[in-house]
Amino acid sequence: MVELKGFILKKVLSALVLILLIAIFAFNQTQPADAAKTAKKKGLNPEVIAEYTESINTLTKKIYSRELYTPEDAEQLINLKLKLDEQMDILSEASFAPLYFKLGNIFRMRGNEKDAIICYQTVLENFSDTAYGPKSKDILTEMGVEIKTPTDSEEESKEEDTK
Repeated sequence: MVELKGFILKKVLSALVLILLIAIFAFNQTQPADAAKTAKKKGLNPEVIAEYTESINTLTKKIYSRELYTPEDAEQLINLKLKLDEQMDILSEASFAPLYFKLGNIFRMRGNEKDAIICYQTVLENFSDTAYGPKSKDILTEMGVEIKTPTDSEEESKEEDTK
């Protein structure tokens, strides 16, 4: 009888150890995915932002010094804009305000008003409380873009509803 109890106890302990090992393995498998999601939600690290800033500053210097803007420069400009837009979908950070503002300046100086307006509006809509918000608003006004505040949009909706 004692041997039977010892045998059953060993089997139960073996089963518990096996279940514990499976649970630990499963937890470790889900950990990297959760860490990746958390890292994505944190946005860009300072080194990447510094790299973007340096690239944008280099492109700006080329415009001011009237250097030849190569196809690679144009591609780099577009890639920087796309990367920032992708990050904005994940998490909006105030450190993006100067990047979007400078991109807007580059687009405007190169004669691409459509993309410049998009960059300035991004700053105005997402980072209006930074120093770049009022600057973007002034440039958009100077460009002849009608700037609507949230209250303007609400009033227009009410007017359309009454018609």
